Amino acid sequence: MSHIPKIDYPTASEEVRAAHDEEVRVRGRMTNMKRTLLHSPVAHRIYAEWFTLRRELQAIDDRSIWIFSHAISKAAGSKIAITFFRRALITAGFDPEALTLSEEEALLDAFGKAIVANSNAIPAEIWTGLKARYDTKTLVDLVAFAGIMLATAVFNNVVEIDFDPELEAFAETAANSSS
Repeated sequence: MSHIPKIDYPTASEEVRAAHDEEVRVRGRMTNMKRTLLHSPVAHRIYAEWFTLRRELQAIDDRSIWIFSHAISKAAGSKIAITFFRRALITAGFDPEALTLSEEEALLDAFGKAIVANSNAIPAEIWTGLKARYDTKTLVDLVAFAGIMLATAVFNNVVEIDFDPELEAFAETAANSSS
């Protein structure tokens, strides 16, 4: 059970209700994490910058971003974030347990895992691959995106955000979660 409750929309302040309504208008849904973050519209806005950085990373296709985000989520042990990106992959017709990664996807998967494992020691070969593939702005956006992705995983883990019911069908099975 979550350590911090979700907002109660009917009793929330006008500022919180406005931020809630804008989130629903822009993204079409409201997750439990967002409902919790909305106790602080500023915190919600900062975490929502994930979407801004995603738009900046248009040179990287959705599947590659989902694989990168999934790698960060998995390495951070964030069940909600893992399942969110599993849903994205599955909905797009991919089996997360049987992905054949392209060179770019494998690089981003390794980078995501390395960021969580030890952000002070990203292997040189990963940086070499990234620098060969992306320009400086893209690299800055990618690292910033990873930071927000990791922050999202940490928030979900620390607060123990309640699992969104609509994600249940996409969750890892007990056999897969032990690997």
